[in-house]
Amino acid sequence: MKHIFMNGINGFRIGHSQDIEAATGCTVVLCPEGATAGVDVRGGAPGTRETDLLNPVSLVEQVHGIMLAGGSAYGLDAAGGVMQYLEERGYGFDVQVAKVPIVSSAVLFDLSIGNPYRRPDAAMGYQACLNAKTSSLKVGSVGAGTGATIGKLKGYEQAMKGGVGFSTLKAGKLKVHALVAVNALGDVVDPVTGKIVAGLRTVDGKAFAGTEETMIADGTDKKVSFSGNTSLGVVMTNSKMDKAQATKVASMAQDGLARVIRPCHTMMDGDTIFALSAGDVAADVSLIGIMAAKTIEEAVLNAITNAEGLAGIPDIKDLAHLLF
Repeated sequence: MKHIFMNGINGFRIGHSQDIEAATGCTVVLCPEGATAGVDVRGGAPGTRETDLLNPVSLVEQVHGIMLAGGSAYGLDAAGGVMQYLEERGYGFDVQVAKVPIVSSAVLFDLSIGNPYRRPDAAMGYQACLNAKTSSLKVGSVGAGTGATIGKLKGYEQAMKGGVGFSTLKAGKLKVHALVAVNALGDVVDPVTGKIVAGLRTVDGKAFAGTEETMIADGTDKKVSFSGNTSLGVVMTNSKMDKAQATKVASMAQDGLARVIRPCHTMMDGDTIFALSAGDVAADVSLIGIMAAKTIEEAVLNAITNAEGLAGIPDIKDLAHLLF
């Protein structure tokens, strides 16, 4: 586990909470004063909450928090703790009789390792809010990435550990940050060399098997068994965007996942990315989208580099020999 400095992440706070023994956890992005939001759900097996509100034709313009959690659909309960935290502090959408915090959420499947009967809940979500910071952030096998794994085409015996990663990119006054929880069916590759850096291993563990190549070689004779997957991301920027623009940025940010995770957006993944705008820097939406894709890309690599083995699943450091 590593701490990194979140450089200039104005308007946002990020916090984790996890249950190491159960191999699950959650990660919250707090924007109590509100942030314009968009979302892009690209995977075939998503688990989400309050994403319809982010449609540009819907009423609510801003969210007050984003929750990423393990636990599959059970983990959606963690968002309730975020709502409680925000309500207690007077934040939310004013409906005159009360303020209703708008908290969107997406979950990944990590029930196959650890204890499947202990999942992120409202108490864990609330604790993540208490742990939220604007400066130092833990990355690796923490929060929503605690039970994350990758390369699971042939089961967990040939898989590797995933985790949470973070990255920042600047262009003048414009800042774009990306937070990801990497829990993919596919392999993670170096986008420059195209070489696999983590993912499906051969039976003897001495090399990478290549998920795409294995699926093609198996052809139609072997079906892809269900293995818990899904990579989640949040892009945060100090630019000024409306909901339609934020939705476009979330869509372009998915390119970052596709560059480093192969295959990506499968029927066994629920890949979802949120885009949040909390600032007044004027910038071209295409530029923001390009930077969003690059930060997602770098955050995925950051997650894998800092992942730690858990529940018998090895990390990249345990298998350094595969990189040479």
